[in-house]
Amino acid sequence: MSETDSFIDEVTEEVRRDRLYRVFKRWGWVGVLAVLAIVGGAAWNEYQTQQRDAAAQSFGDGVMAAMKAEDPLAALKDVPAEGARAGVLDLVAGATALEDGKTDQAVTHFQAAADNQALPPSLHDLARLKLILAQGAQMPASERDAMLADLAKPGAPYSELAQEQQILVLVADGKTDEAISQAQSMLQEADLTSGVQQRLTQLIVALGGEMKQG
Repeated sequence: MSETDSFIDEVTEEVRRDRLYRVFKRWGWVGVLAVLAIVGGAAWNEYQTQQRDAAAQSFGDGVMAAMKAEDPLAALKDVPAEGARAGVLDLVAGATALEDGKTDQAVTHFQAAADNQALPPSLHDLARLKLILAQGAQMPASERDAMLADLAKPGAPYSELAQEQQILVLVADGKTDEAISQAQSMLQEADLTSGVQQRLTQLIVALGGEMKQG
C-alpha cells in the first residue's frame, strides 16, 4: 500500500468518525430515551406487581381477621373489597351466614357473588350452585332448572354436583324411576369422584333401585 493510499484511508476513517459523532450528537438522545423507557417500564411493572401482591395480602389478612372476630359477618362487612375480591367476600360471607342458620343473608351474599361478573368462571359457577342450595324450594323451579342445566354442562367445573342436584330435584318431584335411571347412568361416567359415587349409590338403594353392572 502506498503512502498516498494510507493517507486516503486515514482521512476516510476520520471522516467516518466525524460523521458518526455528528449523528450521535444529533440523534443520541433517542437511544438514551429508549434505555430510559426500558428501565422505567421494568420498574413500573415491578411496582405494579408489588402493589397487587400487597393488596392481595392485605385482603387475605382482613378476611382471616374477620373470621376470628366475635361477629364474623359484621366484621366481613368492614373488609374493603371491590371487583373479584368483593365476589370472594360475598362467597365467604354467604357460607358463614349459612353456617349460622341465617339463610336469608346467605342468599343475599350468594346472589351478589353470582351477579359479580368480575369473578373467575369457576367461582362464578360456585356462587350460583351455592345460591341454589341455599334457596332450596324457595327458588322458582324454572330458574333453578335453567341454572342447573347450565352448571351441569360437560366440562363445567361443578358439573357432577349440578347433575346430582338435578337427580335430587327429580326425587323431590316424586319422579323416582327417572331419578334412579339418571343416577345409574351417571355412575357409568368415567372419573366420577368417590364422594358422588357413594351418594348416588346410597340414593339408588334408598329408592329401591338396582345397581347396574359396569
